[in-house]
Amino acid sequence: MPTSSSAPSRAPSYATVLRTPHAARTFGAALLGRLSYGMVPLALLLAIKDATGSYSVAGAAMALFGAASVFLSPARAALIDRYGPRRVLPPMAGLYAAALGALALVTWRPGTPPLALGALAVAAGVCTPPLGPVMRTLWSGLVPDRELLRRAYSLDGVAEELLYVTGPLLVGLIVRAGRPAAGVLAGAVLVFVGALALVSSPAVPRRHTSPEPAPSDVPVAPRLRLHAIPALRHAVLVTAAVGLCLGALDLLVVAFTEQLHRAAAVSWVLAALSAGSAVGGLAYGAVRWRTTNRVRLVVAAAGMGAALMVAGLSPRLYVLVAVVAVAGLFVAPVLTTAYLIADESVDAARRTQAGAWVNTAFNAGSSGGTAAVGLLVGRLPLALCFALAAAPALLCAAASVRLRSRLAGAEAGAEAEAEAEAEAGGPGQRSLIAPPSAIRV
Repeated sequence: MPTSSSAPSRAPSYATVLRTPHAARTFGAALLGRLSYGMVPLALLLAIKDATGSYSVAGAAMALFGAASVFLSPARAALIDRYGPRRVLPPMAGLYAAALGALALVTWRPGTPPLALGALAVAAGVCTPPLGPVMRTLWSGLVPDRELLRRAYSLDGVAEELLYVTGPLLVGLIVRAGRPAAGVLAGAVLVFVGALALVSSPAVPRRHTSPEPAPSDVPVAPRLRLHAIPALRHAVLVTAAVGLCLGALDLLVVAFTEQLHRAAAVSWVLAALSAGSAVGGLAYGAVRWRTTNRVRLVVAAAGMGAALMVAGLSPRLYVLVAVVAVAGLFVAPVLTTAYLIADESVDAARRTQAGAWVNTAFNAGSSGGTAAVGLLVGRLPLALCFALAAAPALLCAAASVRLRSRLAGAEAGAEAEAEAEAEAGGPGQRSLIAPPSAIRV
């Protein structure tokens, strides 16, 4: 779908997005619930560590929580697409909040067995409501204009970035005043209230309509088949590569600052990444682009990868901060573009699933990047570790450019062959049939 097919006569603004009927109310409710996701990981980690006195138990429980939350995200999104947010989100958010409440209760004082903590962590992860994908699906209905939708997605991404900065700060304040378990309880309340406020918005249809039946020769699958949608598959792969890079960067920044005996400065470096992402997201949404979403996705991923490679050569801490901020400029544009591709690659009945696949790819890539680079730090020079961390994004971009060149060459060859046959008086009907090389487009 062309990105400029429905462009407005003047450049849309962020104020225009928020002035859309029901947009501000719906967006505010979603952000309230999503603030929980910025608080719960740190609060739960600290609560389990305090209750057990063991970093290994806390780490294992968080790994279980993260795995259940990330890898079941497409399945939860499929339930939303099939039955609608009004029917699915309240019970899902209720179960999630109940599991977090139970975790807060059992970690308030020590003595709970690690197996029970792990089971509750898995239960919470399984029920994590996909508020982000649901909100992006609602954006698609609230602002059907593609230019305005890109602006809405940029605003959504920047706000989400700020939530992941604000959440840990709130946990720090709660821990100072009381116990980490209180932070877990606060996260449970936020997500439940936010989800209920979201589904009560007029932007959420009261009656969920199933997609119209397709012709008998075009079967409709109840689940989104990722392998059958090339554009979405490409967006998911690039997003996973970017997640790998950023997951590795978190640990590499810790190693870099410890090498300079400035371990406390790690927060400044990561804050620079978030600030760069916020600035990049706002700027990205403000520009009317002429290139396609796929090209912008590849360019942004390559830019981030190149910046990370340069970051490994930083001679001083302030240079690292500056280069990481430059890398951050590309993070929000990558995610915004991937969500746009997901939105336009599927029908309205599967938009939540498509967005959830992008989320899953990024989160899984981030976890994998942290784990992979953990095996390399201390064994290889830090500059080489940075280069290897940047490699997934750069290789993905290079592969995309190469594939694009091959497809363009195949199309040019097919046209030349058709022209030669026409000049030679060959069978004209062959020009009506796509050559085998073009079928793979």
